[in-house]
Amino acid sequence: MSDAILAKVRKLLAKAEDPACTAAEAEAFTAKATELIARYGVDRALLAARDPATDPVGDRVLDLLAPYALDKAGLLAAVATALRCRCVRRRAGNGFAMHLFGFDSDLERVDLLFTSLLVQAAHGLAAADVPAGEQPAAFRRSWLAGFAAVVAERLRDAEAAAAASTVAAPGPSVALVLADRSDRVDRRIAEVYPRLRTAGRRRLAGSGMRQGADAGREADLGGTRLDRGRPTPLGTGRRPG
Repeated sequence: MSDAILAKVRKLLAKAEDPACTAAEAEAFTAKATELIARYGVDRALLAARDPATDPVGDRVLDLLAPYALDKAGLLAAVATALRCRCVRRRAGNGFAMHLFGFDSDLERVDLLFTSLLVQAAHGLAAADVPAGEQPAAFRRSWLAGFAAVVAERLRDAEAAAAASTVAAPGPSVALVLADRSDRVDRRIAEVYPRLRTAGRRRLAGSGMRQGADAGREADLGGTRLDRGRPTPLGTGRRPG
């Protein structure tokens, strides 16, 4: 069932990205894809509650390179948190190494969505007009922050709706299953990083927040672009291993 859901998500988003598709049709396809990928996460969680071997807690590292490495890290953290994963940011050369923790199915969802969203963000930034007299880098950073904030909100809403609409088999409720998964991920991080500190809030000077937020509302949240290792216009790093 999970493989069938992901296959349907890819087909829906392929239709949404077709140039011949109207705006209304694309929005409908994207909304359905978002719903399905959220349901995929809940289905895998309930299956693992009955058979833990199907979905163990794992981790992976993603390299995020300049330019805008910190902003890419912010987008990745937003997606990961919304999909019940956690990440630790480490400085690495001219960028960051993001150490992600979560159940395998959730890490798969994060990787899938983040890859697609980086490409979509690059396209959106290329089309955005920097206001006269404003520093382009500052504008782009604030644009990416707005984009990440709205994407995270949309993902959280989809996750909550999927959990609320699911009737679990006899046993723990869906809410308890998901809460237990979050606790287990938190414990795994604490084992690996016992002295972890929370990063401070960034202050951004650019005026691109609203345009980025608008682009985030229109972004496809099912990720059909899964060509690992292919550089994107934002210069995403490779996935080690």
